[in-house]
Amino acid sequence: MREVVERTQTVVRTVLLRDQDKVPLAPRAAQRLNGEPYTLPEDAVEWIEALVALRREVTNPKIHAFRHHIALACEKTARALRDADPGPRG
Repeated sequence: MREVVERTQTVVRTVLLRDQDKVPLAPRAAQRLNGEPYTLPEDAVEWIEALVALRREVTNPKIHAFRHHIALACEKTARALRDADPGPRG
């Protein structure tokens, strides 16, 4: 009888940001932890779905160290969206 041992290895990388205003974008060949290629949402519906998923994940301990950076990026994005809105026309 032979014994088969399977091993799963998870690699987690921590990136320290020296300047909180400059969050690096994922390089073209970046991959998600599950090995799938990293892609950005392609339209407004996909962005909304991604933000809903992010909202569900805020209590996930895996992102605990990055919560401040995520919150800062979300706040700046919300401000840019509001600033880009021309308001009611008429």
